[in-house]
Amino acid sequence: MVDDPRHVAGISSKAASAALRSPASDVNAITGGGIVPLRPPGCDGVTAPARTRTPVDCGDLPFLIRRDGTWLYRGSPIGRKSMVCLFASVLKRDPTGAFLLETPVERGRIEVEDAPFVAVELDWHGQGRDQVLYLRTNVDETIAIGPDHPLRVAHDLLTCEPTPYVVVRAGQGPFPIEARVSRSVYYELVALAEPGVQFGKRVLGVWSQSAFFSLGEIAHPVE
Repeated sequence: MVDDPRHVAGISSKAASAALRSPASDVNAITGGGIVPLRPPGCDGVTAPARTRTPVDCGDLPFLIRRDGTWLYRGSPIGRKSMVCLFASVLKRDPTGAFLLETPVERGRIEVEDAPFVAVELDWHGQGRDQVLYLRTNVDETIAIGPDHPLRVAHDLLTCEPTPYVVVRAGQGPFPIEARVSRSVYYELVALAEPGVQFGKRVLGVWSQSAFFSLGEIAHPVE
């Protein structure tokens, strides 16, 4: 499990901080160690005093994370996975639930359609209560489902389709940073599920790190 999100895929927050200050203009034209700028024009040349370590607020940044995990910069997909991992390593969520890219010197808000990450692969060890489930995200961060990384299932209000999410890391308030579990991984979880009781209801769920996580209620047979 990656304990320090600043070092996802070997990219440090120092490199991400350089991203905020670089004069480069095209994220997909970057070569070598070059970095894309994050600051809008109104934030150019503004730096935070080193002694305060309070990031300068650069307002809204031209980034969008689509529901499928694709990162867009000024409407264009970011083609380099290493660049996506760099930005993901400094992704934060403020107490209002807004998503930010934040380094020690500056920060700005970005748009996220759903969850910023997608869980794309499942692995597990053990069985029953001793089972541990591991999820790998689209930015190659591996987390173990459990009390620190709980799994939840939401339902679409229109289709009633289940949509599972897992906490990747805490936010700066009550809203965590989550990964949406891909449909294929969800089906793998269902294959590992066993019946249980939660809040007085019969459910199907999975065990991980001695914690039970419901995937949904067991439907009553039609008489």
